[in-house]
Amino acid sequence: MALAELTASPSSSAYANTALRVSYVFTQNRRLHLSPRLNPRITCSVVSNEVQAPVAVSTEDLKKKAECYGVFCLTYDLKAEEETKSWKKMISVAVSGAAGMISNHLLFKLASGEVFGQDQPIALKLLGSERSFQALEGVAMELEDSLYPLLREVSVGIDPYEVFLDVEWALLIGAKPRGPGMERAGLLDINGQIFAEQGKALNAVASRNVKVIVVGNPCNTNALICLKNAPDIPAKNFHALTRLDENRAKCQLALKAGVFYDKVSNVTIWGNHSTTQVPDFLNAKINGLPVKEVIKDSKWLEEEFTVKVQKRGGALIEKWGRSSAASTAVSIVDAIKSLVTPTPEGDWFSTGVYTAGNPYGIAEDIVFSMPCRSNGDGDYELVKDVVFDEYLWTRIKKTEAELLAEKKCVAHLTGEGIAVCDLPEDTMLPGEN
Repeated sequence: MALAELTASPSSSAYANTALRVSYVFTQNRRLHLSPRLNPRITCSVVSNEVQAPVAVSTEDLKKKAECYGVFCLTYDLKAEEETKSWKKMISVAVSGAAGMISNHLLFKLASGEVFGQDQPIALKLLGSERSFQALEGVAMELEDSLYPLLREVSVGIDPYEVFLDVEWALLIGAKPRGPGMERAGLLDINGQIFAEQGKALNAVASRNVKVIVVGNPCNTNALICLKNAPDIPAKNFHALTRLDENRAKCQLALKAGVFYDKVSNVTIWGNHSTTQVPDFLNAKINGLPVKEVIKDSKWLEEEFTVKVQKRGGALIEKWGRSSAASTAVSIVDAIKSLVTPTPEGDWFSTGVYTAGNPYGIAEDIVFSMPCRSNGDGDYELVKDVVFDEYLWTRIKKTEAELLAEKKCVAHLTGEGIAVCDLPEDTMLPGEN
C-alpha cells in the first residue's frame, strides 16, 4: 500500500487549481494513521502514476477521516465543492461484518444509489476484525474500482468507537455463526457480548437519531442487547431484520395462488427470527382480497405454508451449500427502503422492534417482529387494524415465550442482573441444519 505525503501550495485557494507536491513511500501498516505534522500523511491504494488531479486536504479534514481509504482520501469535499440543489446532504452508513458474504452483496447496492436514491451521496464505514482486515481492504479496493459517483467516502476499521462516529445508519451484520454442538444459549452469550459492545459504541459516538438494523443472529435478542446498551438513543430506532422471512412468505403465497408476488400484500412476520416465527396469512391479501378467500386450502396454510417459511433457509442450504447471503442483502435493502419511502396506502411491512406500548398485548421489553407503516422519514408506527384468531394468537404466544426466555439468558448483558437460561426448546435459526 502506498503512502502519500501531500503539501498544498501556500498561494492556492481553490481545489481545482491547487499545486501539490506528491511523494510516495511504502508501508506494511494496515491501519491509517495521521501524523501531527504540517504536511499530513494519508494512506492511498494507488501508486504515483495513478493519481489523478490530487487535491489539497487540510489537517482538520483528515482528522475527521482518519480511516479513509485510497482514492476516497483524495476526493473533493462535497460540502466545499459539489453540494448542489439536486444532491442531498451526504449520509454516513456503518456496516459491521463488512468483509462477509452478505455485505459483499449489500455494499454495492448502497454505493450505487439503489437504497437511498440517486440524489443521495453516501459515506460507507466498514467494520471488521483483525482477522478480516485484509479482506476489508479488498472490499474497499473493489468499491474504488466501481467508480460510483454517489460514494464519497469509504473508511475501514476494527474499533466500533471509530467506525461508528456520527453514523446515521448502522447495519450490524457481523456475528459468530452457530457451530456444531453449540447450544442456542451459548450463541446468545457469545454474540450478545459483541452487540453489547457495539451498543455502547453507538451510544458514545453515533448520531443521536441513528437507525440501527441488526442482522447478526439471534437478531431479535441481539437488537435488545444493543438498545439496552445505548440508553441515549431512542429504543424505537433499533430493528431486527425479519424482512427476508416476509419476502419468503410472499413468495410462497404467490406460488400457491398462481400470481406474481407483487400481488401479495399485508404480510406480517410475528415474533422471533427463529423457527417459532409466525407468518400471518390471516391478515395478508392477494389482489386486495384476504388470502383465505383466494387460497381455500386451510390445511396448506396452517401446516405446509408456515413450515416452508420457517425452514426455507435450511432448505436453501441443502440445495446451495451455503446460507442465503444475496437474498439477505436484498431484504436489508427492502427494510431500509420501507423506512425511507412512504408505505403504500393500506399496506405494511414487517420488522422486529421494541414492544414498549404496543397495541396487541404482546409482552413489553422485548424485540418482536410486528407490522409497521412509515411516512418515509426513517420512523414508523405500528399497524392497529389487524385481527387475530385462536390459531394465530396461540403461535404468537409461543414465539413470545421464546423471546422472554432468551431475554433471561442475556440479563447479564442488558443490566438486568444474573442470567438464567431456561429456553423452552433449542429452536433453530432459519438456515441452520
